[in-house]
Amino acid sequence: MNDIKVLKRNLAGEVTWQYDGRILARDENSVVLEAFFNRPDRPFMDVALKENDRFVETFYTDRWYNIFEIYDRDDGKIKGWYCNVGRPAVIADGTVSYVDLALDLWVSADGKQTVLDEDEFGALPLGAADRQKAAQALAELRRLFESKRPLP
Repeated sequence: MNDIKVLKRNLAGEVTWQYDGRILARDENSVVLEAFFNRPDRPFMDVALKENDRFVETFYTDRWYNIFEIYDRDDGKIKGWYCNVGRPAVIADGTVSYVDLALDLWVSADGKQTVLDEDEFGALPLGAADRQKAAQALAELRRLFESKRPLP
């Protein structure tokens, strides 16, 4: 079975967004899936996110982030990478689930990095250990994208 449901959760464990994807690759600590943007067209940073843009998403069970590689629905060109800082993913029973910690990194196709939602992250009721892991995850993501492309 190649179909998988993605569940984005808040700190309380409640599902705040869900959608379907198709598994492209799976290993011991990660899953790579293909999904299509399921919201109306909207401007975002230096691009437009369009309904049915292709997302190649990598979720890790041993890292405090996930990475979405975004391709334009019309010409297939890379738009950039949207990286969510969150608790490690849980992959089981046809789902991948993660707790989103609000902190994000946008990397444009030209390599420009923008940290997003720092205020929202700061307002979350997190302990010191979780804050430290999130900060380390953001630093790791920034290093991964120094050459514009993430490492496997």
